[in-house]
Amino acid sequence: MILVILGTQDKEFPRLLQAVEKEIKKGSIKEKVVVQAGQTKYESDCMEIFDLLPAPEFDRLMDEADIIITHGGAGSILGAIKRGKKVIAAARLAEYKEHHNDHQKQIIGEFVKQGYILELSDFNQLGKLLKEIKTFKPKKFKSNTKNMIHLLDTYIEEENHTSWYNKYREGLWYLFFGACTTLVNIVTFILLRKIPLSVYVSNMIAWIVGVLFAFVTNKLFVFESREKNFLKVLKESVSFFISRLVTLVVDMGIMYLMIDVMSLNELFSKITANVVVILLNYIFSKLFVFKK
Repeated sequence: MILVILGTQDKEFPRLLQAVEKEIKKGSIKEKVVVQAGQTKYESDCMEIFDLLPAPEFDRLMDEADIIITHGGAGSILGAIKRGKKVIAAARLAEYKEHHNDHQKQIIGEFVKQGYILELSDFNQLGKLLKEIKTFKPKKFKSNTKNMIHLLDTYIEEENHTSWYNKYREGLWYLFFGACTTLVNIVTFILLRKIPLSVYVSNMIAWIVGVLFAFVTNKLFVFESREKNFLKVLKESVSFFISRLVTLVVDMGIMYLMIDVMSLNELFSKITANVVVILLNYIFSKLFVFKK
C-alpha cells in the first residue's frame, strides 16, 4: 500500500495527486493508494482520499504502508523515517501558491543529503523514482544528528515568523478587498446620484457593480478558489450572488431605516450599511460559497 500525505496547510497541493494518478493510470502503481489530502480537494476513482484521518487510523496506515509519498513538511517526513519507511518527498512551492515560501525544498534537501529519503522535484519523474525506491535502503534515523537539529530549529523559527500571517491572511485580504469593494460601491452610488437617479436605483446599480468586483477578488485573492470546472464555477457564482442578494435586502433595510425613518445623512447611512454587509458577506462566502 502507498500512503500519500499532503499535510494540513491552508493551501492546496493537487500537483502531487495529479502525478500519482498519472502513474496509476500508466500502470506504474499497482498498489492500493490512500491519501490524507488535508485542504486539497481532489476527486479520483483511482485513490482512496480522506481530508483528515483520526490519529490512530493515520498511525495504522503509516505502519502498514510500503511507500510513503509526502509533501515537504518536517513532521510528515519525520513520522515516516522514524518508522523506517521508504519515503518520496515533494516540496510545496510558492510559485504555484502551494505555500508562502520554498522552505520545504531546504527541509527535503537536508533529509536527502543524509540518506533518509528520495526527492521528487520533477513530477514527471515519479515513475522513475517509484522504481528506484524499491531498491533504496533508507538510513536509520538518528534523532541526535546535529544537522537535523539545526534544520528543525530553523524550520520552527521560520514557521513562527510567518504563522501570524498564515493564520490571519484570509481575514486580512478580505478586509482589504472589502474596503476596495466598499469604495467601488460608494463611488458608483455617488456618481449615479449626480445624474441624478433615485437613492434606491443608485443603490441597486452600485450593489451590482460591487458584487461583480467582489466575486472576482474573493475568488482569486481571498479564498483562492482554483476551481476551473465550468459547472462548479457556475455553482460558485450562483451561490455567491444568492448570498449577496440576501445581504442586499439587509443593505436596503438599513438604508430605509436610517434615511426614511431616522432621517440620517445618506452617505453616513450608506457607509454603515456597507460595514454590516461586509461582515455578513464574509461569513456567507466562507461557509457556503468558496468552501475549502
